[in-house]
Amino acid sequence: MKVGLITREYPPDVYGGAGVHVEFLARELRALTDLQVHCWGEGATDGIHRHRPWPALDAANDALRTFSVDLSMAAALEGRDLVHSHTWYANLAGHLAKLLYGVPHVVTSHSLEPLRPWKAEQLGGGYALSGWAERTAIEAADAVIAVSGAMREDILTCYPALDPARVHVVHNGIDSELYRPDHDTDVLERIGIDPGRPYVLFVGRITRQKGVPHLLRAARRLDPAAQLVLCAGAPDTPAIGQEFRALVDELRPVRDGVFWIPEMLPRGEVVQLLTHARAFVCPSVYEPLGIVNLEAMACGTAVVASAVGGIPEVVADGTSGLLVPYAATEQERFEQGLAEALNRLVGDAGEAARMGEAGRERAVREFGWDTVARRTVEVYEKTV
Repeated sequence: MKVGLITREYPPDVYGGAGVHVEFLARELRALTDLQVHCWGEGATDGIHRHRPWPALDAANDALRTFSVDLSMAAALEGRDLVHSHTWYANLAGHLAKLLYGVPHVVTSHSLEPLRPWKAEQLGGGYALSGWAERTAIEAADAVIAVSGAMREDILTCYPALDPARVHVVHNGIDSELYRPDHDTDVLERIGIDPGRPYVLFVGRITRQKGVPHLLRAARRLDPAAQLVLCAGAPDTPAIGQEFRALVDELRPVRDGVFWIPEMLPRGEVVQLLTHARAFVCPSVYEPLGIVNLEAMACGTAVVASAVGGIPEVVADGTSGLLVPYAATEQERFEQGLAEALNRLVGDAGEAARMGEAGRERAVREFGWDTVARRTVEVYEKTV
């Protein structure tokens, strides 16, 4: 089967969970299909075709620039038996290819535009266009893959015209060989983290979705014995970036051991940071699955996370981590709950270690990328 995999993110330009998903899914699909990858960027090598926004739109709204990439991708997909798009950045390309060439279109939904209203801060009027592109593609798709059971429910709630029989659950995966405990400490020493003190780690983008301001406010209640390490960059907007910086600046005078790493670190360095953390924290207010939680679990680290979206399908509360209820109307209570859960693990190295071991066992057993790829191909076969 000749498959066209369509995405914005692809190595080396990966900044979020959707990009990680596509990277590893493509690796496994190459053994099962005749695969072409179409992504943003420049040039073409070894079955990877990169497309850039039209130069005439360099100063235009990001949604219009995205659509210009989608047109370029659609034109290049002729001859594929099936197209598979990821995120609204590529959904329109898949939909146009379906209409133009009469081939099935599969959509993997990593998030939903109607559930991310804060994206209007980033896209302005383009948010209406991103929502239109997502809705058009999903409602017409031959199959929709949800990355969690909770995500499937959200898709059917947001798009009730969609036939439930066309929506399939295929969880995200993890490469447990790449993400495995690394007991070296050279990365910690370079950054200045004290290996003799416990630390709490966040890894993610600075967005409303990831809930980082909640973590920074919760950190005011964090046990003084703990360090806080923030691998946080790529703010969605200057405003959220400024808010993040202001909260960090407020925190540093009242506690030591606060480390902010704004640049994207190589995967191996992130693995070492994950390995040594007493707890990994995921304070997201919306999360279809949360692949970064799987990465932490695979490194043998306990997870403290908000109980939203698909996170409870990954993190077993009380076994591989601790889940904290989130409600938009009770944000202070959420922040207090985050602090209490983190302090529990900071104060009990044995419990944190037991949860970390259980998390790695579960990640290896249930979330391999080979399984994800096979289940994805099964969805393909139902559409052709």
